[in-house]
Amino acid sequence: MTTLNPTLPAGHTVRLGVSRIGYELKSYFRLGDTVFFTFLFPVLMLSIFAVAFSDLPFGTADGTEISAAAYYLPGMLAAGLLLSGVQNLAVDIAIERGDGTLKRLAGTPLPVFSYFIGKIGQVLVTGTLQAALLLTLARFAFGVELPTDPQSWLTFAWVFVLGIITSAVLGIALSGVPRSGKSATAVVIPIALVLQFISGVYLPFTQLPEWLQNFASLFPLKWMAEGMRSVFLPESFAAMEVGEAWNLPGVAIALGIWLVAGLVLCRFAFRWIRKDS
Repeated sequence: MTTLNPTLPAGHTVRLGVSRIGYELKSYFRLGDTVFFTFLFPVLMLSIFAVAFSDLPFGTADGTEISAAAYYLPGMLAAGLLLSGVQNLAVDIAIERGDGTLKRLAGTPLPVFSYFIGKIGQVLVTGTLQAALLLTLARFAFGVELPTDPQSWLTFAWVFVLGIITSAVLGIALSGVPRSGKSATAVVIPIALVLQFISGVYLPFTQLPEWLQNFASLFPLKWMAEGMRSVFLPESFAAMEVGEAWNLPGVAIALGIWLVAGLVLCRFAFRWIRKDS
């Protein structure tokens, strides 16, 4: 991976990166298919589940019941982190590498760190907007009662920030896997879809076979979904988790490990040019 430009001071490198966030946001929202499959997809899925299962109560053994919208909200928030970070950046960077955009950037004074700041900043902004849209939709369109205690929102904040940054870093690392920009969606989207189905986003996690639970626990989405459920579901729903409790220390440890692993992988996987160049 290209190192920082030694002729540029660190402050200038950061300023260049921050200035690229605006450019990245404009480019992102100009691509309709990207906006749909990363930004609006969780919103669409929450709406579908909330309407399709509106007559079905979701509850626990003690008689606590919530609506379908309330039940699926945490999973859609977690899926949004994965899509905004991993899927969005992995496909976007692979395409930029394939069409020569990164090769042209490599010939400019732009440090790779500034490029990363622009990409991660774009993910932070779009992920925040997406989460706000999901929460607004759930509250005002489907009547979901949101938490009122500061502790729940503090938990939401650190799960969200740690999850979105980890997803962004892993997206940069995964962008080195597709051999071309044309194959990026075919490589990345199936990975994102499979993880959503096995990580407790669409299906109750503990209803999956034990071996599949163990496999899904190796990946960050399972932990992001559990962290979000601990915020937005009633306390009695913790009995439906592995170990019958919210494992927030496990969430922090798993995401921290994946963040470090992603940074290491970026060091070896990110390239300015295509593999066959």
